[in-house]
Amino acid sequence: MRSLPMKDMANTYIEHSIVINNFVTTVGPQLKSSICRVFGDSVKYKWAENENKPVIPDVSINCDIKNRRSTNFLGVPRFIMEVLSDSTEQYDRNDKMELYKQVEVAEYWMVDWRKKQIEIYVLSPDENSIDDAEYKLIATITTENKDDLKIKMFPNINIGFDQLFDCID
Repeated sequence: MRSLPMKDMANTYIEHSIVINNFVTTVGPQLKSSICRVFGDSVKYKWAENENKPVIPDVSINCDIKNRRSTNFLGVPRFIMEVLSDSTEQYDRNDKMELYKQVEVAEYWMVDWRKKQIEIYVLSPDENSIDDAEYKLIATITTENKDDLKIKMFPNINIGFDQLFDCID
């Protein structure tokens, strides 16, 4: 697999940051009594599967925060969320999703603030291989089924659809 370069996100819409902030400020306090922490788009991960090039998810929940070197986490978060934008959507849907699958991120959300939609993917064993896993789309959440929004890997954490998209018109 080719390594993923760091992307300059300076030209993203404010709504991109609002969704990230809404998630972090809602979920963060709920993780206080656990070993896990939620991080916004200011942390980097380095993995051998990506030639140790830094990757910056929009949001991650990491339960292995002591596994780091300098300013980079080396462990794999259990949850990653990417907020889609015109300039990043193909990158998030292809290169990043493939990398997250390789390092075995258990749950991956793709949030489209423009459509107010969340695609929830969970890593599942590949039926054709003992060693491989694939992402399975388990839900697409919109205003019609917004009460179904749940973080599958963290069932006790509550994040409401309206909380996630608060201040997004």
